[in-house]
Amino acid sequence: MKILYISISGNTRSFVKRLAEYASKQYAIQIDVQEIHENSVFEDEESSFFTFVPTYLGGGNGLDNGDTEILTDTMREYLDFHENFRYCLGVVGSGNKNFNHQYCLTAKQYAQKFNFPFLADYELRGTQEDIEYVLNTLIEATDKH
Repeated sequence: MKILYISISGNTRSFVKRLAEYASKQYAIQIDVQEIHENSVFEDEESSFFTFVPTYLGGGNGLDNGDTEILTDTMREYLDFHENFRYCLGVVGSGNKNFNHQYCLTAKQYAQKFNFPFLADYELRGTQEDIEYVLNTLIEATDKH
């Protein structure tokens, strides 16, 4: 299993690393994690993966007056690169529930733009229950593919 992620504040990085450790210890599932950042060399993906993105938006409220993705657009560009999105089995989003409608909006927008499923969400660094739920969701999505 492979996860591509972007982490701005460290929350997504923490979650993905804890998820990989849990998968390895509890299920002997190895997860290859790859952080995408502004200095990443873009590569052609050739096998399936999942995408994890936090939500950082500027301007608007995401409902009636727009929103602008900020800080995470390198991941969108990576998915666009040579149509890497074709190999994405789905996206997992994170954010702060205090932002109401904008909670996980970046992941939902990616799902719509690239036509892959929005699989799961978690708040901030996530809980152990979130890790267990997200891993089970990834396993199910892998089995369906």
